[in-house]
Amino acid sequence: MVPVVIRRLLIANRGEIAVRIIRACREMGIESVAVHSEADRDALHVGLADHAVAIGPAAAQYSYLSSPRIVEAARATSADAVHPGYGFLSENAAFARACTEAGIIFVGPPADAIARMGSKIEARRIVSAAGVPIVPGETPADQSDAGLAAKRWRRSATARSMSSD
Repeated sequence: MVPVVIRRLLIANRGEIAVRIIRACREMGIESVAVHSEADRDALHVGLADHAVAIGPAAAQYSYLSSPRIVEAARATSADAVHPGYGFLSENAAFARACTEAGIIFVGPPADAIARMGSKIEARRIVSAAGVPIVPGETPADQSDAGLAAKRWRRSATARSMSSD
């Protein structure tokens, strides 16, 4: 396998996490690209990065949570990779997939792993199948309110019938 070389990394986050990633980039000889909303244009992470790009208004859903704006910023700055930091888009499978489909390295788990681990029920099944010890409990197939209520009713009916014996 050919090693992947990241020369320019876009950090899709702000604040302290972005500052830490920028410092790590500097130590590794990787150019950093900060993204910022209109409200954050004078933020520390913007000043510390090698490059900065505005991605929208102050409201996070129109800037830091906008996958299309982040991917476009990565393309516009010729970033090889995107680091999501934590929160915001770090656990968003669609964002990871959008980066990969755009030919941009997503620094994090593959989109399918994010999607599978995003469901506690699916994650429990996966780790159990891999032999990882899990806390005893149930994972009913029907997780709807009605399904869980029916399960509780059946369990209590079974308990009542056993206590009347």
